[in-house]
Amino acid sequence: MAEAIAAGLLRASPGAQIVRCPVVDGGEGFACTLALRSGGTVEQVTVSGPLGREVEAHLGWFGTAPARTAVIEMASAAGLRLVPPNGRDPLRTTTRGVGELIRRALDRGAKRILLGCGDSGTSDAGAGMAAALGIRFLDASGSELPEGGGALADLARIDASGLDPRLAAVPIEVACNTRILLTGSAGVARGFAPQKGATSEGVRRLERGLERFAAIAARDCGALGLDALPGGGASGGLGAGLHALLGARLRSWQEVVLPGIGLEREIAIADLVVTAEGGIDAQTPHGKIPAVIARRAQAHGVPVLALAGCIGEGAGAVHGAGIGAVFSTLGAAVPLAEAIRRAPADIAWTAEQALRGVLLGAGISALRCQGPAARAA
Repeated sequence: MAEAIAAGLLRASPGAQIVRCPVVDGGEGFACTLALRSGGTVEQVTVSGPLGREVEAHLGWFGTAPARTAVIEMASAAGLRLVPPNGRDPLRTTTRGVGELIRRALDRGAKRILLGCGDSGTSDAGAGMAAALGIRFLDASGSELPEGGGALADLARIDASGLDPRLAAVPIEVACNTRILLTGSAGVARGFAPQKGATSEGVRRLERGLERFAAIAARDCGALGLDALPGGGASGGLGAGLHALLGARLRSWQEVVLPGIGLEREIAIADLVVTAEGGIDAQTPHGKIPAVIARRAQAHGVPVLALAGCIGEGAGAVHGAGIGAVFSTLGAAVPLAEAIRRAPADIAWTAEQALRGVLLGAGISALRCQGPAARAA
């Protein structure tokens, strides 16, 4: 997307100096973006996928941190894209692969871990992740629970005695949406499980399981207040599991990502910021990437343009967040597959026209400032 935007801007202003700065939240692209922007590396790792079959995930290494810092993206091991539409069922999917990535990072000498939570296909409160690191989840008979969020409703005890001891010396910071809670009306089961394939009954069972997990984790692990923990519901409760079982610190993705990619520095010296999102609507000001960028640009007095595949209801709310204008990149009403194929060209065209509008407006303003005689000349 950044390349397409840059191509369009250069058509409108060939002499422009453009800095490309991809921004991600805790979801897809987290590990690669942070690792590569910092001068680090990314390695491919084979782990268990959300349905138990092996998938190719990746493990990043931050390039400039004093300690050896691993960057893990849960979506690469347990993301929704790894679950075929006809196999989506968060009662069965597991975060085991995330734990395998953590274990690989420890094997490779990690002294610190940054972990991105987002775009998940799971709702198991990180039970699969923790099981891969030695924690046992037991039912009333003492048997280990099967994989998946549906089994948590039968949880009777958490045995953390087998947890990998190396984790005690490795701090974990989690980049997530801190607005997502574990349970309740604002909880992850009700808010996100349906899009992961859960039925109405499935949502109710997941909710019972997450409530059960919070209660047992409080009793067996001393993790109090998981129900109200900001970000506890991130990635189907993985945030709560990381905090309760591994002692991870949950932070807003902005706090983790933006310093890591140097965005603030780039914004401060820019004349114009162009950002983009698949869709912009009334929810955009509430923690979505374009609004986060715009508020930082606004603090530096830098104008912002936003491009979007679609513009939804209430999109005008973004102006209060610092976005000066929004432009849709959809050039024609075409089927989804065709829209995806055309996307790079449509994005470039829209970026070009948006900047031409800015330059035209600037030219008119300059002409008016020169007075009537100059305009006549």
